[in-house]
Amino acid sequence: MVKSTKFAIMLGGNLGDSEKIFVRALEKLASGGCRELKMSRIHRSAAVDCVPGTPDFSDAAATGEWDGSPFALLRLCQEIEREAGRPADHSSRESRTLDLDIILFGDAVIDTPELKVPHPRAQIRRFVLEPLSELLPAARFPDSGRKIEECLGILPPEV
Repeated sequence: MVKSTKFAIMLGGNLGDSEKIFVRALEKLASGGCRELKMSRIHRSAAVDCVPGTPDFSDAAATGEWDGSPFALLRLCQEIEREAGRPADHSSRESRTLDLDIILFGDAVIDTPELKVPHPRAQIRRFVLEPLSELLPAARFPDSGRKIEECLGILPPEV
């Protein structure tokens, strides 16, 4: 019997109609094998660590269940990004139609060149924590043990 794992993904983008792109990404996640998908409302945030003049981003969190490995989920996310127009080779400092980042995968801590979970800097990024707190406020980051709502509560207002 295959074990189902709960996951959290962030959806982000600042090119095109983000709401339609996010809904389409959720449909593709579902057709790719994700179940019990839920999405937060869409938040707007200023670009962080991007080239000067980068437009604001739309961000949302999605949660669901997955029967495969975290690396198979990563490959599905990368395929969906490419289908949405994001080049396979891209800079994280530039505008994009869609960015899908695995934030949590059960209670796994993964640190490989290909995948890092919990996602680096997730616990200090308001644009990650606010949408995620709508869906999983009491969930804990497995590396620090901190709850999502706790991480959000200790952030300075300007972050």
